[in-house]
Amino acid sequence: MASEAATDATLVEAARNGDVASYGQLVKRYEAVAHRTAFALGAGDDTADVVQEAFVKAYLALGRFRVSEPFRPWLLKIVINETRNRWRWYSRHRTVPLPLVAQELASPVRTPEQVAEENERVRSLRDALAALPRHQRDVITCRYLLDLTEDETAQVLRIPNGTAKSRLSRGLTALQAMLRPTIAPEVVEAERRGV
Repeated sequence: MASEAATDATLVEAARNGDVASYGQLVKRYEAVAHRTAFALGAGDDTADVVQEAFVKAYLALGRFRVSEPFRPWLLKIVINETRNRWRWYSRHRTVPLPLVAQELASPVRTPEQVAEENERVRSLRDALAALPRHQRDVITCRYLLDLTEDETAQVLRIPNGTAKSRLSRGLTALQAMLRPTIAPEVVEAERRGV
């Protein structure tokens, strides 16, 4: 990880000095996580536009980037801000549902009943996540959908680590309460008995 951070710092320095190819390497390295972040936080069909705008803004702001800090959280802050800007624009112009996709490995043979049950679980999770306050939804998205560490989550959302932990805890508790009615009765009973 330290060598990757040093490599990012080297690429940033080169990009600051006019080496566009170095910035292209940073884009290639972080494009996938930027897309996942924008999509998971609600950019939907505009994900590619949001990410492109975020990379342009990051390039223009390289002079303000502290090379002693990791590049990824700094970039993801910009992606999150661009996604929120898009949400604000849509909230003034039209209603947009939260487009959250749960990605799981599909088994080769699934019955129609299994597919229907899986679709219902995904819908329930998506609806429950969308019902959370944005500050809790953002922390859960960063930690579990984007697989960021607690420190990265706090950095990306620009909140103290303790705040990130408490929002995560409260958000997971609220999700559990909302999803409990959708859990199979035998699972709830086993949980109650401590099995």
